[in-house]
Amino acid sequence: MTLSMTMSSLITLAALLGGIAQTYAQTSMTVNVASTLQQIDGFGVSQAFGRAAEFRDMLSGDPQQQGLDYLFNTTTGAGLTIIRNRIGSGTTSSDSILPRSPGGPTAAANYSFDDDDRGQVWFSQQAMKYGVKTIYADAWSAPGFMKTNNNENNGGYLCGTPGHTCSSGDWRQAYADFLVQYVKYYSARGIPITQLGFLNEPDYVTSYSSMQSGANEAASFIPILYDTLEKNEFGNVSLTCCDAMGWNSQKSITQGLVSAGMEKYLKYITSHMYSSDPNSVIPTKLKTWQTEAADLQSRWCATWYGGGGQCEGLTWASKIHNGLANANLSAYIYWQGVEVNQFQASSYLVASDGKTLTPSGRLWAFAMWSRFVRPGAYRVSTSGSVSSTGITAFKNTDGSVVVVFLNSGGSQQNVKVSFSDFTPGAAEAYVTDNTRSVASTAATLSGGAVTISVPSRGMLTVKLTPAA
Repeated sequence: MTLSMTMSSLITLAALLGGIAQTYAQTSMTVNVASTLQQIDGFGVSQAFGRAAEFRDMLSGDPQQQGLDYLFNTTTGAGLTIIRNRIGSGTTSSDSILPRSPGGPTAAANYSFDDDDRGQVWFSQQAMKYGVKTIYADAWSAPGFMKTNNNENNGGYLCGTPGHTCSSGDWRQAYADFLVQYVKYYSARGIPITQLGFLNEPDYVTSYSSMQSGANEAASFIPILYDTLEKNEFGNVSLTCCDAMGWNSQKSITQGLVSAGMEKYLKYITSHMYSSDPNSVIPTKLKTWQTEAADLQSRWCATWYGGGGQCEGLTWASKIHNGLANANLSAYIYWQGVEVNQFQASSYLVASDGKTLTPSGRLWAFAMWSRFVRPGAYRVSTSGSVSSTGITAFKNTDGSVVVVFLNSGGSQQNVKVSFSDFTPGAAEAYVTDNTRSVASTAATLSGGAVTISVPSRGMLTVKLTPAA
């Protein structure tokens, strides 16, 4: 009886001690602040194909302002810093600055601009009010009369590129002039285009605006566009290529561009993630951007985590983390920002029925980086690992250091973070999971290290300011 009770007591004590040990188990890691990796340009969205006009016209007053705040506000929203506009190529004046052929590639072009661009002028102006300075203008296609299929849709190649001659002539210079004229129109309205692209998914033929191209075709056009920008005193506008369907496809195209000597003209390699996510470094000295990403399969959902579905916030947090940590991305852009009465899709971040706005878990996934990791920051290296947790760390231009934890496991992780070449003076932390969205949480700073608790299947971002 006594022995049985003693053994029972010992087992109970061992269980209690084990529980205490589990509760307070702590992992240590170090942020190497002087060990810099890629520079960060930001995170963003598009409102292309008329979504900007719908945002403006279908929402007004407080709902419209709330939608903008969700996207760009650094206190209540995601603090996004990039917008991606579409350069239209259609047959109407609302969808192209040159809807009709001038008659030939050397004929005078009768350009016109409707001062709206399907709402993108308004959207750009609104974003700039929040301090957005990175405006990427990208063409899905050249106007149809410049292409081998004489149609802005269904693929076709730019006339004059290698192997693609047209009876109407070589339209490469005319296409360059068209793109630069678009930049001029925005510049005249106080909206500086900072990045310019001439292709979108050139490895995919579809029934809407699309134009085919491989590395050879692109390489025959890039120097022409570069020179045209320079001649028009827009040498500060950076060229991108090529917004391919997926990372692996873009990696292959980039290899051809590098071999053709195109790095001296380009500043960015750009890709989408529909056929493959960014998960490895593309061999180039240029910055790499993920310029379009979305869940194109699911109905609208605002869920953070419910089992790993494609529309869930934690799923997208993992995609962003992998892009930053494994592909050295400098930017990550989701497809659409705000949409009204489009509940059949999750290809955007904030939904509205015309009155009420609902942010998604995907928006808050972006916010956990974008609100705190600002343009010009550098990713820095870390040492040490935490179970089931991805870690990315950054140093902002103001000297602050940000560490982002993504815990995909089922247990909370308690972490002590130390620093080399940096002495923190203050710390603040924010958490996102199934019950909280960028909510303030505890961060204990002691002896130059900060201790935090990362929730299961959640994120924690800690921002540290340097000691005086």
